[in-house]
Amino acid sequence: MSTFTIWDYLIFGGYLTASVTVGLLSAGKSSSLGDYFLAGRGMNSLLVAMSILAALFSGISYLAGPADVYKNGFAFGYAVLAFFIATPFTTIWMLPKFYQSRYFTAYQFLEERFALSVRLLASGLFIFRVSLWLAAATYAPALALEKVTGFPLWITILASGVLTTLYTALGGMRAVIWTDVMQLIVLFGGQLIIMLVALGKIPGGLAGMWNTVVADGRMNLSTNFSMSERVNLWSVLFAAAFLHLVQMSTDQVSVQRYLTAGSLREARRSLWIKLTFILPTLVLFYGTGLVLYAFYKQHGDPLAAGLIQKEDQILPYFVVTQLPHGLPGLLIAAVYAASMSTISAGLNSLASATVVDFQQRLSHAASETQNHKVSTARWITVGYGVLVITLAFAVSKMPGNLVESVNTVIGLVGGPLLGLFFLGMFTKRADTRGALLGCLGGFVFVLLLYLYQNGMMTATKPEQMVSFIWFSLIGCAITMTVGLLTSGRSAPR
Repeated sequence: MSTFTIWDYLIFGGYLTASVTVGLLSAGKSSSLGDYFLAGRGMNSLLVAMSILAALFSGISYLAGPADVYKNGFAFGYAVLAFFIATPFTTIWMLPKFYQSRYFTAYQFLEERFALSVRLLASGLFIFRVSLWLAAATYAPALALEKVTGFPLWITILASGVLTTLYTALGGMRAVIWTDVMQLIVLFGGQLIIMLVALGKIPGGLAGMWNTVVADGRMNLSTNFSMSERVNLWSVLFAAAFLHLVQMSTDQVSVQRYLTAGSLREARRSLWIKLTFILPTLVLFYGTGLVLYAFYKQHGDPLAAGLIQKEDQILPYFVVTQLPHGLPGLLIAAVYAASMSTISAGLNSLASATVVDFQQRLSHAASETQNHKVSTARWITVGYGVLVITLAFAVSKMPGNLVESVNTVIGLVGGPLLGLFFLGMFTKRADTRGALLGCLGGFVFVLLLYLYQNGMMTATKPEQMVSFIWFSLIGCAITMTVGLLTSGRSAPR
């Protein structure tokens, strides 16, 4: 039975309309691929920083972050510290390699360093990983809306996927960035409202919440070095740094935004601005899980009572049962804001990788006009929208909660891809043969490890050997090791 009121529906519908309108206002302003994919390379650092942050904070973050803390404690939240490792590393050592006026994608660097085959492999891995990631980002708000409105998953998956594909295909990167800015404000404000309302319902407010979570050990973080332990100090510092590097340094979603900046200096500034934004944002997101834990300790755990089926539903359950009429519509809109910004960013980046790395690079046809190239890019964006919507229906079948599922996908594909970039940027010995074999070796190793741990290669599920958070680091290390061992004695041309 639906628990939305007419005011909730009006607010929610109004937000979706506003998002599409902002996107459509950018339509028709793209006269070339440079305009369509890179917004004319004229965006300032603040807009770039906000767009990067919004693109990475999807509905997965909005729902799964608080849910993971609610169930498992704040341990995974400490992974925010790893941004203080990943951001300087990206800004100082990797960004200058990407910021070239002739680059549209991150993977053009790999062709110049190695060969076309390495570029195509890396771009293909990106397309595979981000397609799965966007499917999860599409599924997350559908899960939220199903809980609070009773709408079937298939309706809400189609709604978010179709609307986002529409304005992304028509508006290009300008539409993506401007809707990102609006959606970042909405999702941050929505989460703040949830936290303040919940604190107001806890005896003692903020102090009462803190006393509860500390007394129950919810802030504890193990200092043991164990790769099988779900989360500990070493994994949230070092393994999580590799997780962040995958998305910051090898991901076309992020690199494409760096390239929209007017200069390398502006691009670097955008990363430092993002670092100042990300700390309060992550503390708010994960802190909400602590507040919900303290609240439901006083009022009864809905997960234990069977009122919700998965911990990922805890946030929308609180919204619909505890907030006054009108606010549920606003806050479910905030979940959609987070997801739509991620989906639009991903679709545009998938299209840029496909057009630049495959269609243009491999085509032997006569030169096309810029208008025809933009039109092709729009249709490819629509095609990826259809693919992501289709994949979203399969996400609910993955083992583990959303946090574990998404970071596992990042590790399986992103770790070897990060190793590939490290081979190209920081070694002279690695050659094309070593790069290809290293990436293949890293991917196969982590994939077999994942399949084995989840009982897909044995009759019974074995004990966990490696936590999901380590997959990126392991994949990177195996790729680099195999790559160096199989390379020749001299550097490539």
